[in-house]
Amino acid sequence: MPQSLVIVESPAKAKTLKKFLGKDFTVKASVGHVKDLPEKRLGVDIEDNFRPEYVVIRGKAKILKELRESALKADKVYLAPDPDREGEAIAWHIAESLQGKAPEDIYRVLFNEITQQAVRQAMAHPQRIDQNKVLAQQTRRILDRLVGYKISPLLWKKVQQGLSAGRVQSVALRLICEREREIQNFVPQEYWSITARLEGQNPPPFAAKLIKIGKKKAEIGDETTARQIVEGVRTLPLSVEKVTRKTQRRQPPPPFITSRLQQEAANKLHFSAQKTMRIAQTLYEGVALGAEGEVGLITYMRTDSTRVAPEAQQEARTYIQERFGRDYLPAKPRTYRNRKGIQDAHEAIRPTSVLRDPETVRPYLTRDQYRLYALIWERFVASQMAAAVFDLTTVDIRGGEYLFRATGSVLRFPGYLRLRQDGDQTPLPAEEESEEASAPEEETGVLPPLEEGETLRLLDIIPKQHFTQPPPRYSEGSLVAELEKRGIGRPSTYATILSTIRDRNYVQVIDRRFHPTELGMLVTELLVENFPSILNVEFTANMEEELDKIEEGEKDWVTTLKEFYQSFSQNLVHASVHMRNLRREVEETEERCEKCGKKMVIRWGRYGKFLACSGYPKCKNTKEIPQNGEEGSNREEEEKVEGVCERCGQPLVIKKGRYGKFIACSGYPRCTYSRSLTLGIPCPEEGCQGELVQRRSKRGRIFYGCSRYPDCTFVLWGKPIAQSCPVCHYPLLVEKGGKEPKITCARSSCAYEEVVGAGR
Repeated sequence: MPQSLVIVESPAKAKTLKKFLGKDFTVKASVGHVKDLPEKRLGVDIEDNFRPEYVVIRGKAKILKELRESALKADKVYLAPDPDREGEAIAWHIAESLQGKAPEDIYRVLFNEITQQAVRQAMAHPQRIDQNKVLAQQTRRILDRLVGYKISPLLWKKVQQGLSAGRVQSVALRLICEREREIQNFVPQEYWSITARLEGQNPPPFAAKLIKIGKKKAEIGDETTARQIVEGVRTLPLSVEKVTRKTQRRQPPPPFITSRLQQEAANKLHFSAQKTMRIAQTLYEGVALGAEGEVGLITYMRTDSTRVAPEAQQEARTYIQERFGRDYLPAKPRTYRNRKGIQDAHEAIRPTSVLRDPETVRPYLTRDQYRLYALIWERFVASQMAAAVFDLTTVDIRGGEYLFRATGSVLRFPGYLRLRQDGDQTPLPAEEESEEASAPEEETGVLPPLEEGETLRLLDIIPKQHFTQPPPRYSEGSLVAELEKRGIGRPSTYATILSTIRDRNYVQVIDRRFHPTELGMLVTELLVENFPSILNVEFTANMEEELDKIEEGEKDWVTTLKEFYQSFSQNLVHASVHMRNLRREVEETEERCEKCGKKMVIRWGRYGKFLACSGYPKCKNTKEIPQNGEEGSNREEEEKVEGVCERCGQPLVIKKGRYGKFIACSGYPRCTYSRSLTLGIPCPEEGCQGELVQRRSKRGRIFYGCSRYPDCTFVLWGKPIAQSCPVCHYPLLVEKGGKEPKITCARSSCAYEEVVGAGR
């Protein structure tokens, strides 16, 4: 009896499906795309209505041959790549390659989740390939190819061989570079806050902040003014002017969409967007759960809809009532509003069954799979729980013309926060809350019972200096949020966008923040100047809407490409003439080449500026530009340190390497002695004789470890301070950054923590 053939993208997905489909089905994997535009030529006939030329991807000919042979033996073929544009394009390319198979015997099936029920339901209602979705993907691919293959050669000619540009990636890079300019141009402004420590008739003492002077907001710009206010308040009687008590409800956040999952995984788990999607793909395709076998643990992970299937809502409600009680269940299932213009083809990202709680499946998952699954599971269950309820008290305190305010809150009913309290995870951070959720106002401490008219005693009044801060550099999470907000890219493209600009050396990731390289700033400047439309944020967002219209059958794909190419080709002609030619811009220095004696010049390369011999190509000597960017020899700019080389006796110097500074012999290359540059802080590990050194990970994150690594594996992610902990007397403290810098004990079991003021 002929079997039916099911074709999916990955072997893992094939293995899971085989379990559900049984012996009447053969399941094979295409291992991703099978066809694409050619690697070494444009592959798009612009004159013939942008007709694409698709070729078999290297290494896929054998796979296609096996798929064709299996298809000819099968009675029906079901194409089951992922349910998005890319998956539709893969299905179409496979169908086009199955010569000899009747089109009416080729079907398309979509799995929003890979569970037995979902698979059987999809197989019972097969569809045909959505040609509009294929055309939308094809249009995106051609757009990206036109930009990449037309602009990149210009960069090779004008800047350096090997550079490249991308339609969406270049816009993301522009956002990073513009933020860097904001930071560079930012001028800090001084301001002061004043906090009073007060005591009423009942304990405990509490703090209140000055918010008004007369009828105006308290804006204090210098220390003199702050001191005058402090002295004035000391002489005034202080009393409670108004007490406001109200109940505040904090609603749970909606279940994850792709962008929010990437943001939270970046913020909480320190995952890159690419890593998040890679792990989510494994959870979607299926994981072996012991006797239960392979099963998909989450729904499809590329979605921008918060919609949830009614049966999933009901399962969650049953679970919540049985675990927490009826009080934690809203009167009706929660639904969340989608943003305008989103694609609603798939549900939100949720567990395929809430009964598979994180602890139940933990033995079968890797550490990272477990952490991501727990994030998804908890977010979904919380989204169907009751609101948290706070009793919020606001107290206004009057002293002459000065008005102080104290705010405190008490959690009256935990609601969805109970889920976090019962687990071992940290509380939901503010940025994780939904847009509808409102967090309590900033609290100034626990408030005692206070009544209007009550006289208060001033215990202390503290002026504090602050400075306005520049906008922060983008992290992966915040950049994804910005791309989503501006309509740039789609859920399936965010991870690729971020990894591409990093791989091209246009940005560096330092302390999990994007820093544009000198090359990234230069390329962005050139592209913005010569291709204003391509690098325009609004233009790129509008193009995403055009692709959506093609998918919906509302716009012709050829018309879209013609409209784009008309202005793009004009920009190309202009740029070929007017773009700065940095390959010709050579800056001469006074430094002499140590190989041939000719002057060294500053040139642009793939990784930014470098020193090269003016005798090129006869002499190919190159070297890095000194760190301060000034002319002169590297040796003259090297910083000398105390001591001499233990091998040859020559002076030691500090050099800069790929992962930071290090100490080396000044006699290099004749002597290759080097060692780590320590901070002068002893390693706190018992019996270790090493010192702490600053290092940089392969992903650019700074950390601190022992100089005796790998013999000693002590490591810190915060900057060490050579002081003993005042609580446990551990010999090391750690400085941690953020909106409110802190100093903590380096021993994780110690709770010591001190907030570092801006004026410290």
